[in-house]
Amino acid sequence: MSDAETGADDAAADDPHVETVRASGHEHVTAEHASTFEFTTDDWLTPAGDCIVAVEADRAPRDFSSEFREACRDPTATIVATIVVDAGDEEFRASIAGRGDPGLTLLDDRSMVGRTSDYTDDERTILVDADGAAADLDRDLVAALADGAPVTVRLAVEPAE
Repeated sequence: MSDAETGADDAAADDPHVETVRASGHEHVTAEHASTFEFTTDDWLTPAGDCIVAVEADRAPRDFSSEFREACRDPTATIVATIVVDAGDEEFRASIAGRGDPGLTLLDDRSMVGRTSDYTDDERTILVDADGAAADLDRDLVAALADGAPVTVRLAVEPAE
């Protein structure tokens, strides 16, 4: 891990509105789902899981701080998921922005889902009205995930001004 990455992690640790999750790609990652993207703590993935972009996540919404979860319930807050894939000789980045909602519970202990819809009746939902989904991710990023590359997702809540 580079010093820059360590510094970013230290900054995130000090910011109650930022959560960082580490996971891994998997051979069955296709990222073809048009309305969601998902990270799971499961260590397996079937070809049917076309919204799942990473497995073996080291954290789930239940692990997030209460301050972070509360900030996510603000319907005027922007929530940005920054996905960074380390493919060894190359790094791929993508950001998906959505918003918070009072209906977000963020209590699931297994997976987290970002949605382009406003569906909140699910403990896995981490953001709604996303400006992208799994299918919108760069195909080189997806190929690196299908090769099993490590991935970090940084979730940041930006309160409305």
